[in-house]
Amino acid sequence: SEKLGIPGKKCGVIILTAEELSNCRDIATMQLCANKLDKKDFFGKSDPFLVFYRSNEDGTFTICHKTEVIKNTLNPVWQPFTIPVRALCNGDYDRTVKVDVYDWDRDGSHDFIGEFTTSYRELSRGQNQFNVYEVSGGSLFVIAFVSPQQHQTPDLGGNPSQPTSLHYMSPYQMNAYAMALKAVGEIIQDYDSDKLFPAYGFGAKLPPDGKISHAFPLSGDADNPNCVGIEGVLEAYFQSLRTVQLYGPTNFAPVINKVANCAAEITDGSQYFVLLMITDGVISDMVQTKEAVVNAASLPLSIIIVGVGPAEFDAMEELDGDEVRVSSRGRLAERDIVQFVPFRDYIDRSGNQVLSMARLAKDVLAEIPDQLLSFMKSRGIEPRPALSTSPLPELHRHI
Repeated sequence: SEKLGIPGKKCGVIILTAEELSNCRDIATMQLCANKLDKKDFFGKSDPFLVFYRSNEDGTFTICHKTEVIKNTLNPVWQPFTIPVRALCNGDYDRTVKVDVYDWDRDGSHDFIGEFTTSYRELSRGQNQFNVYEVSGGSLFVIAFVSPQQHQTPDLGGNPSQPTSLHYMSPYQMNAYAMALKAVGEIIQDYDSDKLFPAYGFGAKLPPDGKISHAFPLSGDADNPNCVGIEGVLEAYFQSLRTVQLYGPTNFAPVINKVANCAAEITDGSQYFVLLMITDGVISDMVQTKEAVVNAASLPLSIIIVGVGPAEFDAMEELDGDEVRVSSRGRLAERDIVQFVPFRDYIDRSGNQVLSMARLAKDVLAEIPDQLLSFMKSRGIEPRPALSTSPLPELHRHI
């Protein structure tokens, strides 16, 4: 046999491996985000991107997708991407898929942040507690997944009947809005005497004429927005998702002002109001909302904001006022009345939902006692005798 090559020179070897392709023609669309990734850049944060690898029959891995680079952030949200299932796992839903996280460098020497393994079957579960992966001290989340049977462009706000919506009404588990409501509500409802909670939604077109509302009763009854207990609030929330069309813009001020008006009627210390707002972080009326918070700071009212989804919650952090007190038109808020927490920080990878929701409730309610006391002290209201049967605080609910 004739030896191929160049006389007098050592030649390399090219090894070709082949695998029979499945006849799977499916495609899938997914979107991922991360939280608190490792900081790799000396003068900045990180410029993270993802590399997906398909595992081969011989145990090796082949690159099948790279995401775009998100510059200067430790909390990236990558754009949705579509990939043939055959390219990702050759049609084998349980085959290992490896994902590497890198910090992009201009010279091509990208810094390795971390990695995790998963499978198409796990990814297809979409947004839930099992699709959270620990990466070098941070977490990576699957926030949207559209299977071949449901294929369309992901819409994180959108249609509650689609798995890509944060309001998705899954038959198997609660969505993030419902989980946050239940976790916080079941604790704070014990401080309300009649267990009647007015509950409002904002940012929707209402039947029958499609009028846009930023403070509509979930019960559908404008004269009686009350729901009986937290279970009643949940029931009204799910029912409203079936009847209204979610629609922007997202205005916070109307709901805050509505509750503030109620609180302004009772300032003698006999009642204290707590407004729970659950939001994806998008806000269209920041100027008006800051003014509403400043005005409400002199009232017996606290505002809890739970952020769900992958967004950067910069506006919510500003409203929180822990670092810099909220101001509007040169006026500082009399008290810090807003507490914000991102829901994604409380998703337990091990699936221990009870423990993680208990942590959520503990953190969102942590500032309420001091906020209540600060109002009472500012008004010179003294505690009543221990045996007094004074009314307990009312609770206002918003989804």
